[in-house]
Amino acid sequence: MTDLAWISSAISAARPQAMGALLRYFRNLDTAEEAFQDACLRALKNWPQNGPPRDPAAWLIFVGRNTGIDAVRKRAKQAPMPEEDQISDLEDAESDIAERLDGAHYRDDILRLLFICCHPDLPPTQQIAVALRIVSGLTVKQIARAFLVGESAMEQRITRAKARIADAGVPFETPGAVERSERLAAPAVAAMVYLIFNEGYSTNSGEAPARAPLCEEAIRLARLLLRLFQTEPEIMGLTALLLLQHARAPARFDENGEIVLLDDQDRSLWSRKMIDEGLALVDKALRHQKPGPYQVQAAIAALHARAATPEETDWTEIDLLYSLLEAMQPSPVVTLNRAVAVAKVRGPEAALAMIEPLGERLSGYFHFFGLKGGLLMQLGRGEEARVAFDRAIALANTAAEAAHIRMHIDRLMRDGAVKAPAKTAH
Repeated sequence: MTDLAWISSAISAARPQAMGALLRYFRNLDTAEEAFQDACLRALKNWPQNGPPRDPAAWLIFVGRNTGIDAVRKRAKQAPMPEEDQISDLEDAESDIAERLDGAHYRDDILRLLFICCHPDLPPTQQIAVALRIVSGLTVKQIARAFLVGESAMEQRITRAKARIADAGVPFETPGAVERSERLAAPAVAAMVYLIFNEGYSTNSGEAPARAPLCEEAIRLARLLLRLFQTEPEIMGLTALLLLQHARAPARFDENGEIVLLDDQDRSLWSRKMIDEGLALVDKALRHQKPGPYQVQAAIAALHARAATPEETDWTEIDLLYSLLEAMQPSPVVTLNRAVAVAKVRGPEAALAMIEPLGERLSGYFHFFGLKGGLLMQLGRGEEARVAFDRAIALANTAAEAAHIRMHIDRLMRDGAVKAPAKTAH
């Protein structure tokens, strides 16, 4: 295939490995980024004419390295090039350029790149933001949405992080075992992987094929971290959480591209292989008796995965787990998610009382108004619900999210929970 959708997907999937190799070679984030972008432009011109390469990542690394060297020479003008050993790790450069991530150890280019971006000299928020930009190639707008902040604020955050990496003279080497463990103890590495996954997962059906590599890349990075830190229960929890969520991907959209609510999904479409792997990791992590936020979230996902039907879901236990998560990681979004379980266990009025104080902090959050509207509809407060739904639709990032609101209303009407709102004159 040589269509633009495939090319875009292939470039996105190859980016971490290509960027890691180019950074190893040039030892400068901006130079590596420029070289990769030049290689991408050449791919867009070359691949439709000549067909896709056998290994897109190796092609991008080779072309990017050549164009990057040309750019360095132009900038240097008549100045002599530095010695090879000043800009390149010869031992790595002589290794097979197409070596795959899953067959590599901790010196793998992607892991090196990941730890450079999550260097402890940077504040955690900057670590995550620059890693999402450099490792995964997410746009500033996408990263800002993940952090619930403005685009200009995120642009400044990323710029400051890159400048700080350059000014600090961060060594472009993979840290040793002790330093890796210290950095892993901080949340930045795991959070970066989780946000990559969420960016791929939070999409509409039309974008899903192109965005799937983000989910797959996050799972692959989590598995790599798990191989490096085999006794770390939070990495087990993270990997389990990603697997259990991604297992539902085939059932998340219907044939018309509309979102299918969890209770309405065809559970026979869920990936049993991923679920089994995820459940085994959850059980293994919990045996360590060192609970953490990712383990708790994975345990919640496991309860959904273990329920053969929606009616068998243990919402009481999910409520308790969200309560534990609130204590570990206080967040308005966590409370919002807990309210869904509270609505199932104690009714919509209790859930509505729980989320009302969150209004100011989540004033720009689509899911807050979607849930609020749904709860109000269940309580028969149609006019208030309509206001909340209108706000949710205005904040929707995709057509699928807007359609999700309408589907929620239709479902409540179908179940007889509310009466159909009166039609307005046109």
